[in-house]
Amino acid sequence: MAKETQKIMYKLVLTGGPCGGKTTGQSRLSTFFENLGWKVFRVPETATVLLSGGVKFADLSPEEATKFQENLLKTMIQIENTFFELGRTCQRNCLIICDRGAMDASAFISKEKWEAMMSANNWNSVELRDNRYNHIVHMVSAANGAEDFYSTEDHACRSEGVELARELDYNAAAAWIGHPYFDVIDNSTDFDKKMNRLLACVCHRIGIDTGDRLNVNSKKRKFLVKPPMVSDTEFPPFQDFDVVHNYLQSDFRKAQVRLRKRGQKGHWSYIHTVRKFHPTGQSVEVRTQLTHRDYLNMLPQRDDAHFTIFKKRRCFIYNNQYYQLDIYRQPTHPRCRGLILLETYSAHDQDALLATLPKFLIIEKEVTGDPAYSMYNLSLKEDWKTSNKYYAGSED
Repeated sequence: MAKETQKIMYKLVLTGGPCGGKTTGQSRLSTFFENLGWKVFRVPETATVLLSGGVKFADLSPEEATKFQENLLKTMIQIENTFFELGRTCQRNCLIICDRGAMDASAFISKEKWEAMMSANNWNSVELRDNRYNHIVHMVSAANGAEDFYSTEDHACRSEGVELARELDYNAAAAWIGHPYFDVIDNSTDFDKKMNRLLACVCHRIGIDTGDRLNVNSKKRKFLVKPPMVSDTEFPPFQDFDVVHNYLQSDFRKAQVRLRKRGQKGHWSYIHTVRKFHPTGQSVEVRTQLTHRDYLNMLPQRDDAHFTIFKKRRCFIYNNQYYQLDIYRQPTHPRCRGLILLETYSAHDQDALLATLPKFLIIEKEVTGDPAYSMYNLSLKEDWKTSNKYYAGSED
């Protein structure tokens, strides 16, 4: 009898600045996943629907503009919920592509008004940003790196010049800083490869092995940062999170299983990750969002051979690259004391990537693929030289 596999419902937000490729990206994703046998829903951009009805921001007073954003967000949430319910009851694997998401509204009003709106509606960022969607992909505007291809001719609601488009692009990305699975697709390649990088990125996050079907160069890169941490004022806008990792009991040569709790201001999201290994040496990660109850039920399966890992995770954008800076905290193994690791996904070659790394951090060396900086190995209680659990493969 064939083994039953759990149905996937994957909620993806495509966001970005003007002329970034969102519309084409939605079409490519739809075709690709429909060819895999998935059901694909495309949630329309709420702002475009409302603005095409005759609303003009220039005609609104500041109070009216704020109220409009609040009602826009309420409308967006309701429209999305309708599609999410369709996805939940769908019998097939389902990809739901949202043309922008809840946090995009924060890019158009002040921080103070956004916080007031959140409080008035009993919303919080962890729920709207982290728990509502599985994955955010920001498509960088052609106005930022592909200026020759920037155009407003084919979009009835678009009239931005290049400078304004760049500003809107950054604001749209900054609104999502901190989502646990946030990827930036820049203009470092031609447009067709940009679309392939989008497809490969989504497939990678879902855990779909595409082999050589999508030949792209983007991969995870990890760097060791020399302590101590620089002042917060040296950073561009950032979001900080408390992160707790626990490894669960498993046959570690076949799969590594871990639980993650990640939060801000007492609000948490929970993820169960299974990292499966193939004989080729490649690995695929399958992530499942958990409820608080599910998380508590799985915690007793902790592997006593590992310390619980505590981190402060700082997320920020610098030079069109999205970075996560992990600062390890006590209690942990002495090997982790003072450890700071910087991670990003990039399609740049070695020299180009090194030139874009944050100048305000002292990078000691690249440690991509080095098992000494794998979180799995770092959390082991035993000495690496005598442990039979030390994993000498590539990093997690």
